[in-house]
This record gives sequence, structure tokens and C-alpha cells, in this order.
Amino acid sequence: QLQLVESGGGLVQPGGSLRLSCAASGNTFSLYTMGWYRQVAGKQRELVASITSGGTTNYADSVKGRFTISRDNAKNTVSLQMNSLKPDDTAVYYCNARRGIIQRWGQGTQVTVSS
Repeated sequence: QLQLVESGGGLVQPGGSLRLSCAASGNTFSLYTMGWYRQVAGKQRELVASITSGGTTNYADSVKGRFTISRDNAKNTVSLQMNSLKPDDTAVYYCNARRGIIQRWGQGTQVTVSS
């Protein structure tokens, strides 16, 4: 079964950049739609960006033009480049893998945008 491990979170000033990475185990990674979600305490988890096995991307309106999702099927990784970060981007970010009814989550990585 696919297992996901995120890395790259941290503290950054407003206007700064961070790059999140998610490493997946297993040999069926390329068949999954991969996504990044985020959650603030007391609120629902929300989709930030996703990328299908064919490379089609989708972004939340709040991050369009600032965030870029990409995947490397040879390395079993998916990344989220986050630029022009805002305090409202502060959240725990989760990597997600989805294929049909199968869904897997990473453990999450904290992103804090603050001066």
C-alpha cells in the first residue's frame, strides 16, 4: 500500500517561499491522483492543489498564481512550490493520494507564515 511522508514545512515571513515535498512508497504511484490539502485548527480540511496521473492540475482559487504542484513519477514524489506566502496560508499541509475508492494521507507538515 502507498505510504506518504511530507517534508519542507516551517516558518516563513509574508511574501516568502517554501517548497513542500511528499515521498511515496510503492510501485503504483503513477496511477494515483496526488493532492495537497491544508487544515487550520477548528476548520475543515481543504484542497489546495491536485495533479492527476496524466498531469492535469487543479488549484484552489486562493492559491492560483502563487502555488505550483508538480510530480515526478520516476522518483515517486509530488511537490508544492509556494510563493508569495500570506499569513492566511498558515496551516498543517497534508499530502493525499487517491485512486478510485483508495485514499491515503501523509502525517502533515506545519507551515507558518508570520513576521
